[in-house]
Amino acid sequence: MEGGVFSEVRIVGWGGTDQSIVEELINKFVVPELADKGITAVYEPIVDDFQKNLINSLSAGTAGDLFYMDIFWAEYIIKAGQVEPLDNYLAKSEVLNKDDIIPSLLDAFTFEGKVYGIPKDFNSLALVYNKDLFDIAYIQYPNENDTWDDLENKLAKVVEAFDGEVTGLALAPEFARFGAFAYAAGWEPFVDGKTNLMDPAFKEAFNWYTGLKEKGLGVMPADIGQGWGGGALTTEKVAAALEGAWILGFLRDNAPNLKYGATLLPKNPGTGQPGNFIYTVAWGINANSKNKDAAFKVMEALTSPAAQQWILERGLAIPSRKALADNPYFEKDTPEAQANKIVFLGASAGNVKPFKFKEYGGKWMEPRNN
Repeated sequence: MEGGVFSEVRIVGWGGTDQSIVEELINKFVVPELADKGITAVYEPIVDDFQKNLINSLSAGTAGDLFYMDIFWAEYIIKAGQVEPLDNYLAKSEVLNKDDIIPSLLDAFTFEGKVYGIPKDFNSLALVYNKDLFDIAYIQYPNENDTWDDLENKLAKVVEAFDGEVTGLALAPEFARFGAFAYAAGWEPFVDGKTNLMDPAFKEAFNWYTGLKEKGLGVMPADIGQGWGGGALTTEKVAAALEGAWILGFLRDNAPNLKYGATLLPKNPGTGQPGNFIYTVAWGINANSKNKDAAFKVMEALTSPAAQQWILERGLAIPSRKALADNPYFEKDTPEAQANKIVFLGASAGNVKPFKFKEYGGKWMEPRNN
């Protein structure tokens, strides 16, 4: 429609702080880029049970044109035919290419050879440690060359230095942390469609992880009155925890005087590789949208280098574009910048797998947690 808006793209995502973030992204990057093309965008936040609301609206034909798609449950709606494949759009795009995105992130939203989502950002696990505890014990900090044995030895020396008043690693009793070590050992969660927990690689990782508690070198956060690794670190009763960049704002607000560092997860002694998860959310296009081309244009603007630079510099998330690996932000001599760099590198270091379990999601993971 000449002289007016001919396509309004409805964007559906989380409520809370995401609403103000995406609305600012729209104003800074979508409007200047697409207004003269007659394309505008509006953000529609879902506050409660996003997954359920999105699935229901997709089934009812009332979903937005562009929406958040968490890797944990994305395959469910992809297999249901509710997400538009993006390969044809990417082939014609002048600003977004498959090669622009970190491969492990793009693979996470690739199903049967087709790409269904462009990751907007991501997280991986890092080993976050209390520098003061290692300094007082005169022990070298954990580093990216450590094997499981090296880390265990360092933790043992810290525990010994504090006569057991401090323990080693916060051991979250869940696959979302332990699984990284199973992957490091070379374990595959699905082989011929089945899961084998008696695989030697799984058993090796399980015995090492749980063995830390048996040796007094680790503790479940709940045993020291905390709900997760970040809370455990603030008590200064544990030397390290396995967390993503989400811990950084928490530490800034709840333990501003805590001196911490971060490094890649330790390597399995046999494979010589660390393991890790990719926790990521992508932009997906509604397969039944009437504005697919416009939705892809909005997706391009929201994942542009400039938009991701803006997000990175504000400490909001880790960008998904490979080109930002050499970003000056990562060279800043601050704990947050350096920890964010480790999380960025964690996406491509070792045996990295997306935090998804086919279409089963929590139904697969909960028995492993138990």
